[in-house]
Amino acid sequence: MRAHRARIIAPWLIGVAAAAWIVAHAHYVTDLSAFLPAKPTALQQLLVEQLRDGPASRVILIGLEAGTPSARAQVSRAMAQRLGGDAIFASVANGDPRSAERDRALLFDHRYLLSDAVTAEHFSSTGLRQAIEDTIGNLASPTGLVLKSLVPRDPTGEMLHLIDQFGVAGGPKTQDGVWTSADGTRALLIVQTAAAGSDTDAQERAVEAVRAAFGASAAALPAASTVRLRVSGPGVFAVAARDKIKRAATRLSLVSGSLVIAVLLAVYRSTAALALGLLPVATGALFGVAAVALGFGVVHGVTLGFGITLIGECVDYSIYFFIQSQRRAHPAADAWHRSLWPTIRLGMLTSVCGFASLLPSGFPGLAQLGLYSISGLIAAALVTRFVLPELLPPHLRMRDVTPLGLWIARRRAAVRRRAGPATAIAAWLLAAAALGVLGAHHASLWNRELSALSPVAAEDLRYDATLRADLGTGNVLDLVIVGGDSLEAVLQGAERATATLRGLVDARVIGAFDSPASYLPSTALQQRRRSALPDEPMLRSNLHDALADLDLKEAELEPFIADVAAARSGPLLGQHDLRGTSLAAGFNALILRHHDRWSALLPLHAVDGSADIDVARVGAALAAAHLADTQVLDLKAQADALYASYLKEAIRLSLCGFALIVLLLSATLRSARRTARVLAPLVLAVLCVAVVLNLCGERLTILHLVGMLLIVAVGSNYALFFDDEAARRRTASAALTLASLAIANLSTVIGFGLLAFSQVPVLEALGETVAPGAFLALIFSALLTSTASPEGADA
Repeated sequence: MRAHRARIIAPWLIGVAAAAWIVAHAHYVTDLSAFLPAKPTALQQLLVEQLRDGPASRVILIGLEAGTPSARAQVSRAMAQRLGGDAIFASVANGDPRSAERDRALLFDHRYLLSDAVTAEHFSSTGLRQAIEDTIGNLASPTGLVLKSLVPRDPTGEMLHLIDQFGVAGGPKTQDGVWTSADGTRALLIVQTAAAGSDTDAQERAVEAVRAAFGASAAALPAASTVRLRVSGPGVFAVAARDKIKRAATRLSLVSGSLVIAVLLAVYRSTAALALGLLPVATGALFGVAAVALGFGVVHGVTLGFGITLIGECVDYSIYFFIQSQRRAHPAADAWHRSLWPTIRLGMLTSVCGFASLLPSGFPGLAQLGLYSISGLIAAALVTRFVLPELLPPHLRMRDVTPLGLWIARRRAAVRRRAGPATAIAAWLLAAAALGVLGAHHASLWNRELSALSPVAAEDLRYDATLRADLGTGNVLDLVIVGGDSLEAVLQGAERATATLRGLVDARVIGAFDSPASYLPSTALQQRRRSALPDEPMLRSNLHDALADLDLKEAELEPFIADVAAARSGPLLGQHDLRGTSLAAGFNALILRHHDRWSALLPLHAVDGSADIDVARVGAALAAAHLADTQVLDLKAQADALYASYLKEAIRLSLCGFALIVLLLSATLRSARRTARVLAPLVLAVLCVAVVLNLCGERLTILHLVGMLLIVAVGSNYALFFDDEAARRRTASAALTLASLAIANLSTVIGFGLLAFSQVPVLEALGETVAPGAFLALIFSALLTSTASPEGADA
């Protein structure tokens, strides 16, 4: 006996130890790769790169509210100084004049390399005369006093042209030397993190650094005691969402776990039985994560977040084992598995077939979810079958729940007597009605927008839009992306795309666009512009002709001649020259490098008053220009399309899984009637849940689909036990069967029911699907399956 026990327990302990080691050393990721197809298209790859590393993902918007304008301005300057010295941030901007002065100095010193007006014709006699006449005319404008001091060095107005080119004159309103909202009620800052937006840990540290800088700045300024901080942006939302899900999952896990343990203690009245009953669950979870780590190399957070709930079926196995074996003197000494294990095994295999359909998925998230569930369920079932009987204490005593089973049997029998044959008819009518409702609403049944999974509150999204409007940044969702093997290649590609995009601006297809080549032109373009500058003799000759009859003397423009000569012989502008200016932040936000691949981003802005951009027309214009490696990307449309394909594949694979379940049951039960009897309650439960959710205005997401798989996985055990009792006419064990199924169902409903109140879409979808679905699966299985009445049930 001891040798037999050792042969069973030793491999289990070795397996647990090995799985624990694998889990401890596994690589866990939380980026978007779980939603990226295993073989993505170029556009899908670009989409995920933008969501993960793009400029929008790294921006944190800061609003300082309440207090006086002066106090807000002081806090803004203090925060900018603190954050500017923190390596977490790539840039910090708040409208500080000192930063603007550095920008103007860089633009002025390199104006002939940066200005797109610099051509050979621009410095011809005719071009110089036209440019100088325009400058003289601008002296009468409100900016005349500023321009007058620049005329000796910049008579052609290159600096004024650059100001227009970069849009420096626009932007948010300035008050007390810092940016402020249009209504003057909040001071504004915008920071960009050095880390990618997908690095939620780094984003959390950045948000904490912002809050710490505000706290220190406000504490050092007595007048700022009433100023309030508000932050927004993708990184802020990601951190808040993770914390919200973590808090909700932890809180609900503790509550539901405590309730389930309380129920099991009340049933078992044995701490030993309770502890042993949790072994299948723990083993299943451990082996599930280990299997994913070995099979995929990494474990996605989405797998842990969704998959941990799928182990809820595992606790049922031990309930069936402990309760249904009570009719024997000692379950470990009895071959309980001869009569009970085949049903549990078939229920487990039914669940495995359902989740096995996810393994071929082209999306790692679904494939990992399938492997996690399969491994966990098999491990839990095997522990229940082989390990639990060997670990039972010799004198284990548990509460006899036969009276509970008899009470349930009487209630069931009474319902069936009153309903009679109408039960089956009602089931058919209910199924037909459900199919009719779902068919009528098929177009709106599924929510194919990725935002359906977002836990971000509508109020937070509105405030984010307010800050963006105040800053004039907008929420850019449309990008032209130019790829290349080097920085120089993508800058040249961006310059070629610029010509096409300017035509679209003139046609009012788009309102404006940004380009990294505006901040740092390609080396080739800088060399062409430098070559367009005339040498000193030619410049003096052209200038002499241009100044004829103008109220400006050649001698006054000696600084201009010297600056042109310096630009002709000076070095080209490099990326390092942008450091310390806001131009560096603008350039870095529009350039991405992924391994040896570079991308230049050209965000598109809509025409004033227009909410959308005709992306198809932009794409057609770029295609007509034959621009290599240049694509237009609508972030929202592509994200929704990717999620829709994810959902479509999940639905298709789930249907394939259901077909596998039908084949398995048909082959095992060898009876079309019994197969239909097992499947009918499950199908009816799924249909009813889908209809109720639809009628309540809930559009189904991929999480609801996972919940439906769980209904089938959990409910199949109920249906199979009822079918087994009916087929074998086991009156002696019917009461214990009913009691075990009721207790297992109660545990499931408690565990998942609380999720419906989590206020987190991911968890709510699982809770509102599985809890009622599992309950309905039990009720329908009990009513639609004719079984023998246990002794005493009719008393």
